[in-house]
Formats: sequence, structure tokens, C-alpha cells
Amino acid sequence: MNDIGAITLQGMEAIPVEVEVEITGGLFSISIVGLPDIAVKESKERVRAALRSVGLPLKGRVAVNLAPADLPKEGALLDLPIALAMMRSAGLLKPQKPALYMGELALDGRLRRVRGAVPAAFLARAKGIPLFVPRENADEVGLVKGVEAYAVGDLMELISILKGEVEPSPIVSSNTPEAPFVAEPDFGDIKGQAAARRAAEIAAAGHHNILLVGSPGSGKTLIARALNGILPPLNDEELIETLLVRSTLGLPAEPGRRRPFRTVHFTASSVAICGGGNSLRPGEISLAHRGVLFLDEFTEFRRDLTESLRAPLEDGQVVVSRAAGTVTYPSRVLLVLAANPCACGHFGDPVEKCVCSTVELERYKRKLSGPILDRIDLQIAVPRLLPEELLSFSGNAENSETIRERVRKARATQQKRWADYGFSCNAELPEKIVRRYLELAPETRNFLAGMASKLHLSGRGISRVLKVARTIADLAGEPHIRTPHLAESLMYRRGAVGE
Repeated sequence: MNDIGAITLQGMEAIPVEVEVEITGGLFSISIVGLPDIAVKESKERVRAALRSVGLPLKGRVAVNLAPADLPKEGALLDLPIALAMMRSAGLLKPQKPALYMGELALDGRLRRVRGAVPAAFLARAKGIPLFVPRENADEVGLVKGVEAYAVGDLMELISILKGEVEPSPIVSSNTPEAPFVAEPDFGDIKGQAAARRAAEIAAAGHHNILLVGSPGSGKTLIARALNGILPPLNDEELIETLLVRSTLGLPAEPGRRRPFRTVHFTASSVAICGGGNSLRPGEISLAHRGVLFLDEFTEFRRDLTESLRAPLEDGQVVVSRAAGTVTYPSRVLLVLAANPCACGHFGDPVEKCVCSTVELERYKRKLSGPILDRIDLQIAVPRLLPEELLSFSGNAENSETIRERVRKARATQQKRWADYGFSCNAELPEKIVRRYLELAPETRNFLAGMASKLHLSGRGISRVLKVARTIADLAGEPHIRTPHLAESLMYRRGAVGE
């Protein structure tokens, strides 16, 4: 019996697996046990062809055991350790020091990129053992500091390394530099819409969820896409968090430190957005972690789908439970919703006349209300501009780079203030932190109490008003929340939907 270190994925966590192989006499056959999925079962053909390509044909009956036996194994990343375990059992490779191996084998022995390299790097670092990965995974593994890792191009190269004939190629730890700032679209290209621009800046500064309501062609989608350009770059911790999610799906690291921006169509399923399926993969809300999740035509989304977002938005994580197990993925997103004001899209439009009946307006309004809307910090109307208004703007609006600098300073203030509590921005604050540390002067408290009663705000609504007011104060460089900050925050609370 000989065993080789490997991994399988359980959510974003790499679970160690021992690959054991026994070769006996008889007609040639390969059997794999240990709860392998279809991709693992098919590895026997890839491994057999890869070993033959390097001049190592197999003979006899080969039994492969993936331990622990009660843990499901998935993916082609077990190809390489299975091949090495077969070689060791056949006496073609001497026992080696403990290490982790991962990689998909081509029929000619080349190693292809696999998913899960970043979780594997964290496991190897925790165990203090080296990690061997395909060369295509080297860049993402290099972002994990303190791990001993080596990049390998093909099976023959790895065999030469393990025999001591060739020196391995270590993966050097590297930092992802911030890419040159390019905003597309740029806020400077947006005509008018001063209120929506201001709301987008506040949303970016405090990572607050925002709803944009307006007629078709008013610029809702343009503002939503421009918002991503004013977000500050990912810091080291946030970069690793987003990289872990992408690596779990086998997606390469994005260049630079720009935050994720994911757009979801209203025909998407709840599994596509929240995650799940047979392999418990992360959904769009996790791929947008630390970035923007944009739901255009929000009223067209099914009720069950929008309700499934409630817990992830509140908790900052999504728990995916299926028969195959339970995994947890991060979901701290800046949710951007865009919707028309009515079914025909022209309610309140200065050009087109609304043809919806009173009953249809009330029915549509109910789609823009309820528990999910209670979790939206900023609600803003985006009116369509008249042609003469569009032509009258000279184009002297602030560009994204100027706004981004203000957002960066406000975020830095928040990170410094909440670092001891484990939070990075105002939107993440739990109820107890809000009530304990966001103190108000007596006159400001009385103002908020009166307006909360008038607007019928819930306890969650009051907390979100305070968080937004704190962000507005941060943008202004004010140490305390004042009445004007609260007044502006309350304006955004019911600015688009109303009572």
C-alpha cells in the first residue's frame, strides 16, 4: 500500500484526501472506490493514457482507494495524485516526503488547470507541507503568502523532480498591484441626475444597498454600472476572499484589484443566484462578494427568488444545504436594484403618458415593497430628462476619479473606526453596534423619532437610516451625525417608492 496526499473541495474548504493504490496480478483493470463522482471515475482512462505517454504502462488489477471513504470526492484535480500513487505502488517511484498534489492530466501527460488551487494552498500552509499544482494555477497560488508551492507543466517534469533529477520551480509570492484607474462608464458622462449621482456615491462609500426607480431610458442601468467605477480597490484580505470563491469554481483571478460586478437576469434560478446544485457550488451573490450585485428589472424577478436574498443580505453569508451536505459562502454585496415605476414604465414620466389603471399601479407598487425593500438603504427616483435638458448640460459634472477619491477617504475612516469590531464599512454594522456607538445629540434624536413615526419605519429601518447618516457624515468629514445628515438619509429611505 502506498498513499499520496490530495484534496477534494467542500465548499471553499480543501479537505485532505489520501490516495491508496494496490496492484495485483491478473487481467488489467482499474477500480476506484471512496465515493468518487463521475469525473473521478473517468480519471482512470486519463491516468492510464498519461502514464503510457511517459513510458510507464500499467499491468494487473489496480485498486484505488480515496480515503476517508465516507467523504464524497469530486473533480479532475485527483488525476495527478492517482497517477503518482499508481507509480509508487508499481515500484516506479520511491516514497517521498508528505506533500499535496493536484492537477488534471491530459492524455499526453500535460497538466491542465483545476479549480480549488487557492483552498489547497491554505491547507498546505496550515499543514506545513509543499503543494504541487499545474503551471496555469501558479498565479493564484502566488497570492497566498507563506505557502511552499511549486508549478509543474506535465507528468514527466514532476517525475523528474521527485527523482531528484530536476530542480522544482517554486511559486514566488506576489502582490496584485492596483490596476490603472479606468471607469467605464464614467460619472462625468452622465447628464444631470444629481440626486441619483449623490445616492450612488453614498452607496459606494458605505456599501449600502440601493434601488433606482425610473422610466425606460432614464439612465438607471448607466448609473448602476458607473457605480462600480467609484468603489475603492480590494484590500489584501478582501482580495483573498473573492479569490477563494472564484477558485472554488475554477475561475482565474481577475487582473488588478477591481471589485466584482455581477449582473443577474430575471430568468435566473434561486440556485444560480444563491448557490447549490449537486456539487454545492457558489452562486452569483457569492461571486459578487465585496462588490456589486446588479438586478435589473427587479419587479420581473419571482417572489421566491427575491425572498431568498433576505438572509444572505442580512447575515453577509449564504448557507447552502442539500442532501450532499451543507456549506457556507460569503455574500457581503452591494445590492443594486433597478425597476420601472409602473407596469407600462411611464408613471410620472414628463414625455410618455402612463396607461396603467389605479388597480394596476397598486399591484405593481406591492412588488416594490415588503421585507426585501426594508433591507434597501437608499431608494431614489431617476426621472427621464427632457431633450432640451439633455442638450443644456455642458458636461462639467464630476468624473468618477474625483468621486472615487472621496469614497476612498470615507471608507478609510470607517475601517479605522470599526477595525476593533471586525467590520470594514458602515453597512456591515449589527444592531447592537449601531445603537451603542452611533450616538445622537438630543435635538437630533427628537428629529429622528418624529420622522420615524411619520414614515412608519421599523427597527431595521431606523438602524439603516442611522448607518446611511453615518456614511453621509463620513463623506463630509464630520465626526458626529447631525440633523442635516439624518434629513438626507431619511429622504433616500422613501424617495422612490413612497408610502
